[in-house]
Amino acid sequence: MPRDTPPITPETLLMAYASGVFPMAEGRSDPEIFWVDPKTRGVLPLDGFRMSRSLSKTIAQERFVVTLNEDFEGVLAGCADREETWINQEIAALYRELHKSAFAHSLEIWADHGQRLVGGVYGVTLGSAFFGESMFSHARDASKIALAYMVTLLRQQGFTLFDTQFLTDHLASLGAVEIPRAQYHRQLTHALGRQARLDGPMPQSTSVRQLRTQTS
Repeated sequence: MPRDTPPITPETLLMAYASGVFPMAEGRSDPEIFWVDPKTRGVLPLDGFRMSRSLSKTIAQERFVVTLNEDFEGVLAGCADREETWINQEIAALYRELHKSAFAHSLEIWADHGQRLVGGVYGVTLGSAFFGESMFSHARDASKIALAYMVTLLRQQGFTLFDTQFLTDHLASLGAVEIPRAQYHRQLTHALGRQARLDGPMPQSTSVRQLRTQTS
């Protein structure tokens, strides 16, 4: 950020989310943070997750251990560990503070009987909105499994909005769509008017696999 700009606080960040904007940086080493309010917004309808037969089978095999808020730092580091990232040191520090105050959450995917972190997703919650910030995958289908568990958990706990910010091919393959800014803000206002809490226990694999039958 420019030297004459007051530092962004966790409280400022939460106010930004409630207003429909989110922070980004040009790169890991760029200290400047800017606010983004896209004309079209990516959302993942909680009743529209698209699960393939192969993903359902992988979840049924239970080869991975899935946890919530067990390693926020590890998921944050995994999301930033790429050639190009918008997560600079200032943004990472802000999310750590939000995690300490229970506004930021991570869902982890572990291999080797829970010994090796291979994927995950993290985001921020306000009201019944989940603002998905980033995800990573170091094993086949790890990010897809993370999203399937997160969608199931959000549905079970009364959330109404899963904001993905942008629409990628990967997210579109799982059912995410783009909506106009005005429509997003209406959904956001509705979500902020309701209360939901993201916590355990984690859903069973059978509950997650039901997403396939519900959206097929």
